[in-house]
Amino acid sequence: MRYSQAELQAFTGGTLPDLIPQQTRLLFVGINPGLLTVAVQAHFARRGNRFWPALFRAGITDRLIDASEGFHPDDVRHLEARGIGITSIVPEATARAAELSPSRLRAGAAALRDRVAIVRPRVVAILGISAYRVAFEAPVADVGRQPQDWQDSQVWVVPNPSGLNAHSSLADLAAAYREVAVDAGIDPYST
Repeated sequence: MRYSQAELQAFTGGTLPDLIPQQTRLLFVGINPGLLTVAVQAHFARRGNRFWPALFRAGITDRLIDASEGFHPDDVRHLEARGIGITSIVPEATARAAELSPSRLRAGAAALRDRVAIVRPRVVAILGISAYRVAFEAPVADVGRQPQDWQDSQVWVVPNPSGLNAHSSLADLAAAYREVAVDAGIDPYST
């Protein structure tokens, strides 16, 4: 389904459920959902977003998932069987992540840490260094594994798959995502 800009704007502030399997090994954390993502109720729904192509290229999924019109139930089962979870720092949708205030990012970060304490994934992979620095008040943090785990969960910052993050290629994204998947105990498929 195609939405007009006006129709998409109606989803501002909307949310979608986290994708968190019973045994989450790797929890990907976006900044916040986009309007289309909330409209179709599927994470990383915009076709130009490189999240799903990067997961496939990294061998994390055995197929290229197309969430542009919502999740296919088989894709959700595949992610759950692999132990892949998806959530966001801030649950409310905006047209651009840049619309989020630092205080909203920090509040979202506190709530995320609480969720992680319950879910207890092996690895938390936060998508985007700029948002991480603001949300977690770590202005000199760099991409990669962070020095402090959250209880038993390793914390990583990996490149954001948004098309606005043009300095990270699809190959860069796939390599970073593969690294966190391996650390989470997920055996990559051959690519």
